[in-house]
Amino acid sequence: MLMNGPPGSGKTMLARALPSILPPLAFEEALETTRVHSVSGLLDRETPLVVTRPMRSPHHTISDAGLTGGGHTPTPGEVSLAHNGVLFLDELPEFKKRVLDVLRQPLEDGFVHIARARTKVTYPSDTLLVCAMNPCPCGYATHPGRECRCSSVQVERYQGRVSGPLLDRIDLHVEVPAVSFDELSGRKKTTGEPSLAVRARVVAAVSRQSIRFKDLPVRFNGQMGSREVRQFCVISQESQALLETAVKRLGLSARAWMRCLKMARTIADLEGVEAIETPHVAEAIQYREIFSRVEERTPWGAQPAHIM
Repeated sequence: MLMNGPPGSGKTMLARALPSILPPLAFEEALETTRVHSVSGLLDRETPLVVTRPMRSPHHTISDAGLTGGGHTPTPGEVSLAHNGVLFLDELPEFKKRVLDVLRQPLEDGFVHIARARTKVTYPSDTLLVCAMNPCPCGYATHPGRECRCSSVQVERYQGRVSGPLLDRIDLHVEVPAVSFDELSGRKKTTGEPSLAVRARVVAAVSRQSIRFKDLPVRFNGQMGSREVRQFCVISQESQALLETAVKRLGLSARAWMRCLKMARTIADLEGVEAIETPHVAEAIQYREIFSRVEERTPWGAQPAHIM
């Protein structure tokens, strides 16, 4: 997930709250996570088994070895320490582009290979990547009450620090708006849900997926390959036509097309229905739409027309 919004809109707070709605660690996941933390010497003697999903938030000055692992005796990096948990990258464009690009293979395959002269090691890296960034260098391009001081060239250069192949691997592109004074002061009533209510829906969706994949080497929808997508992500002709329009208008890649189907499958699971319907596909497409065509924003921050 990539959250885009002005400073102070709550992106970091939302990211840090994310583990509270994730399902509990299964015993096999706890063992995997414990092994990684044991190799790194991070286990607490009083709690030798990791029972909560890890949350890692490295600084943007981190090196590629620190992010993916390395050293004379290869040790796990942040992407492996966040295995079965959340890896949060705040101020995403501030990370070195080379450092971000080394994430592409671990995110795609779920493991990272580290080769040195005397040894080769493979560490797991099946993590939920969550990123946050400002819409422009000054941060206020989408703020309703502050004027942006950045030129279009500066904005383009700032956005270009994050490569297209990495963006293509991010399923949810979400805009986080600025928080108004009425919301801060409590004068405006909000309709938010407590984490427990959201987590209950997530646990129910994961339970549906466990039943669906009980005879397959897959745990969650995001881990489905092309064969599982064809089997479990069947959509109607109307949804097919909508997805075809999105691929043509937004220039979605084959990877993005498949990720849209997986996301639609997850949205249906969260609603507790088995069939993927057209609104599920439309919602999945709109999560890809925000950053697929940056040049369609005129001025910067304006929403492009919806496909539907």
